[in-house]
Amino acid sequence: MRLIISFAALFFSVLLLQLSSGGVGPLDALSGLALDFTRQQIGLLGSAHFLGFFVGCWWAPRLMGSVGHSRAFAAFTAAGAIGLLAHMLVIDPYAWALMRVASGVCVAGCYTVIEAWLQAKVTNETRGRTMGVYRVIDMTGSLAAQMAIGFLEPANYVSYNLLAIICCAALLPLTLTTVQQPATPSAPRLRPSLAYARSPLAAAGVIVAAVSSASFRMVGPLYGQEVGLTATQIAWFLSAFVLGGAVAQIPVGWLADKFDRRRVLIGLSLAAVLSSALTIYAADFGTTGIFAAAILFGLTTFPIYSVASAHAHDFASSDERVELSAALMFYFALGAIAAPYLASALIEAFGPDALFVMISAAHLALILFSATRMRVRPARTRTRYVYAPRTSFTVGRLFGKSRDKD
Repeated sequence: MRLIISFAALFFSVLLLQLSSGGVGPLDALSGLALDFTRQQIGLLGSAHFLGFFVGCWWAPRLMGSVGHSRAFAAFTAAGAIGLLAHMLVIDPYAWALMRVASGVCVAGCYTVIEAWLQAKVTNETRGRTMGVYRVIDMTGSLAAQMAIGFLEPANYVSYNLLAIICCAALLPLTLTTVQQPATPSAPRLRPSLAYARSPLAAAGVIVAAVSSASFRMVGPLYGQEVGLTATQIAWFLSAFVLGGAVAQIPVGWLADKFDRRRVLIGLSLAAVLSSALTIYAADFGTTGIFAAAILFGLTTFPIYSVASAHAHDFASSDERVELSAALMFYFALGAIAAPYLASALIEAFGPDALFVMISAAHLALILFSATRMRVRPARTRTRYVYAPRTSFTVGRLFGKSRDKD
């Protein structure tokens, strides 16, 4: 308990940051609809967020080395708040895309600082408990952020102002804590080739995970509006996805540790194709059917990143884990940058069902690739399954050692 209290400031900053950053994506989508942005322009906003996220992941360790943890966190938070406040000053989708780059930089930078701080303070004895609390708080903040969409009026200065206030409030716990700022860790080398060398299937898996997650979170409100959901119902729709993903972690982790992870990936992708089809047809069964389908969609797609990551780590040595985690995050960022814009363009051209057709196509490709890879080499001795949050390139420092068996 004393350990958790010592990290209370960091965890409170995570909660506030997630509340702010998790709400801006769906709010932008609904605001874009209210302001008559095209579907492609709304998708561009989601892609711009992940472009900023990639930049922030790369830049944050270097900025920490120059100015320290607290000042770096303050700089990234200021960038996010400016991006939020500027929305209603300039009503233009391309200006908003630049603002979303700022919000992406903010999210990646702040999480990098927090995770580097945690890594400097945890020990092997306290790592499991600390990471458990961290995951719960992060998921809770994400769920609450989706629910907040039902109360925020689209294209309204007050709505963006509230998110900016919450973003600024995330500064207070971390900058006012009396816990001594840790020494700056060295930045991991970004070697995308490492992930492909250790497991081409894992690299493909995290890209497909990005296609599912990024397109649903950033473009899902478009689908909800097209099938007749209100803003409050869209909030429930997005929350159901996050809830399903949270519930799936324990049973999928058990399966991934017991069976060949490639078979688990195939099973999840098959289930994702089925859940995508059910989500399309659920529109005929009212909001209850749509929400139930969203939970199933989260159950089947959310854990794919962690299973793919675990499969890659099966082929890695202990001293490669940090760089491997960063490389996998690189592939996730690539998929997340492309997916929202592509999904929105398909919706514009073919209607709302095209979102889930695109996701299904990605999972069918992953199934075929998984089956091919199973013929190339046998499974390795499995490392421990770890829920891997997609937060920063440095997250591997927190979870790397927990994969090694005692």
